[in-house]
Amino acid sequence: MNAPLYNMEILRLAAAIPHHARLAEPGGTSEKRSPVCGSRVTVDITVDESGRVEQVGMLVRACALGQASAALLGEAIVGRTPAELATARDALTAWLAGERETPPDWPGMALFVPALPHRGRHASIRLAFEAAAEAAAQAAGARG
Repeated sequence: MNAPLYNMEILRLAAAIPHHARLAEPGGTSEKRSPVCGSRVTVDITVDESGRVEQVGMLVRACALGQASAALLGEAIVGRTPAELATARDALTAWLAGERETPPDWPGMALFVPALPHRGRHASIRLAFEAAAEAAAQAAGARG
């Protein structure tokens, strides 16, 4: 595993985070912070009447890995259910911890293979998914 930790694709994603503005009236909001590196991600979500993510807003103050993870999340989050986000969060956590062999079933996650041996970076990679799962659950609960 000699791939560079910060490659061109990670840097490209880090510079192109979608949904990069907070929502004025979110149904759910969650902020997650890594005590290891200080990375911080805030996610605002609204859900539609079927409980699927309708709108997303993010404020991302993280390293390039955390920014790239937020970008991957943002590219595929609209239309997802809170359960799907919780599953993605849990699969990402398990993969980074070495509890599963394959990356989560979320577009682009194999990009983080070079980060697997760098345990200190894992929290930053997880932040956006943790915040999104929590915000989506709040939004769905608020909608009833």
